[in-house]
Amino acid sequence: MRKTLSAAAGVMTLLAALALAAPAQASTCHHGDDGTAKLSVLHGVPGLTVDVWVDGKLTLDNFAPGTLAGPLNVPDGDHKIAITGADATSADNPVIGPVTVDLEAGRDYTAVAHLAADGSPTATLFTNDTSASPDGQGKLTVRHVAAAPAVDVLAGGTPVIEGLANGHQRTLTLKAETVSASVAAAGTTAALIGPADLTVAAGKNTIVYAWGSLADNNLGVALQIVDSASHGHEHHGG
Repeated sequence: MRKTLSAAAGVMTLLAALALAAPAQASTCHHGDDGTAKLSVLHGVPGLTVDVWVDGKLTLDNFAPGTLAGPLNVPDGDHKIAITGADATSADNPVIGPVTVDLEAGRDYTAVAHLAADGSPTATLFTNDTSASPDGQGKLTVRHVAAAPAVDVLAGGTPVIEGLANGHQRTLTLKAETVSASVAAAGTTAALIGPADLTVAAGKNTIVYAWGSLADNNLGVALQIVDSASHGHEHHGG
């Protein structure tokens, strides 16, 4: 019987499986540092412990809600991700997917298993903005991956992002400081999440995920920080 893997063990298992799945053409790519991309995986489906399969191989066992694995250096090219219930014996009956993700060398991605606006399970691949910020500034990215209508993001009670829909993201470049942020239904100011202090760090992209379900009263927040001062590509998904 499998025991729950530690986060580190899960990450190493995922890395090993992806290394075995390296596409033959990876070595011909001249676009990235070494033919690899960075990939993180976020589990944003409440109440469902899952197994994550990559290219048919079990890579994250008993992956718990709210958990972020990675970042991993992954060979560029296509990879098939399927998410099953815990202790599945294969990837044949996924609850999410399978989805094929095309990873480009030199870019930084996060794959998120989450709920769509109507509460059904889905998956979204986000490209993380790693472009450099001006001196003394950083980025704040907000991603809506909760079963909820469009939301506004407020900083100090003032909307700074309006009408953000499920499966989408917005990125702001801000002065490096701590801001009091909250999430409210679009057009309102009553906090559904927060307010909470978020630190915008110079040279970093602080990524905030709103996940869970409004109807089930289990909205939550997950946090990821990536380097935005590198020579990464200018790319804003969403």
